[in-house]
Amino acid sequence: MHIVIAGASGLIGTQLSATLRGAGHEVVTLVRRKPSSPTEIQWDPAAHSLDPAALASADAVINLSGAGIGDRPWTSARIKELLSSRLRATHTLVEAMGKLDDPPRAFISQSGADFYGDSGSAELREDASPGSGILAQICVEWEAAAHRAPAGVRVVTTRSGVVLSRSGGSMGRLLPLLRLGVGGPLGNGRQYWPWITLPDISAALEFLARSDIHGPVNVCAPQETDMNSLIAALASALHRPAFFRVPAPALRLVMGKMADELLLSGKRMEPAVLKAAGFRWQHPSLDQAAAWVAGR
Repeated sequence: MHIVIAGASGLIGTQLSATLRGAGHEVVTLVRRKPSSPTEIQWDPAAHSLDPAALASADAVINLSGAGIGDRPWTSARIKELLSSRLRATHTLVEAMGKLDDPPRAFISQSGADFYGDSGSAELREDASPGSGILAQICVEWEAAAHRAPAGVRVVTTRSGVVLSRSGGSMGRLLPLLRLGVGGPLGNGRQYWPWITLPDISAALEFLARSDIHGPVNVCAPQETDMNSLIAALASALHRPAFFRVPAPALRLVMGKMADELLLSGKRMEPAVLKAAGFRWQHPSLDQAAAWVAGR
């Protein structure tokens, strides 16, 4: 397949590019800087600038673009940027597709588990209603923008869980503490965290590009877990204790509203669509994932 990736420089995008090329696909990435190779094409989503020819021969376009959710404090300006960066990129891709006589067959656009808000212990399949909160509203608008793709384009919105990697990503700040034996659960630890390893989210995106699936897809591992179990498994795999629980008031003091939505909210998400389609995880269990993160 010929696949175009927007947002290929991030953690997921870098791994995904390698996964797709390893599977024999032709990969072109959209970059904001001057291209440094024939497999790069320049675009400027802030200015809605993209030559439609960049997407003309694509079998699938995968959209991972957007400002980092936890990279900076959530000021009013930053919250606007979190939304606008996602909408600008998605609108730019959709507009370019609309100018083609033969648009890409598939458009896979990233969303997130935060679509469901803080859902407690309710089981969440893809037909569950959106939740409330800043991130839920961002996901709702982000997905709606993707579904403005031209008729005939198969649109998939991937609601991904926490991505476990050996460095960086959602666990990037916590893992070094766990390796030192000074980490621990956040809040009471009973909040459900949908999770998936970096190799598995890349494999899932490749699987979705080849499939005929459309609509929302929960992208997480089949084993559900709460924060206490996740931290315990990672600490055990690293042969370290995890006694230093961080109480919710301390998190709120340091992080404000970001703490409640990013760290303390729970989502008991089930990857129903992926399971029904026969997707096979490399790390379906938490123990397998923790061992991989630990390099074992």
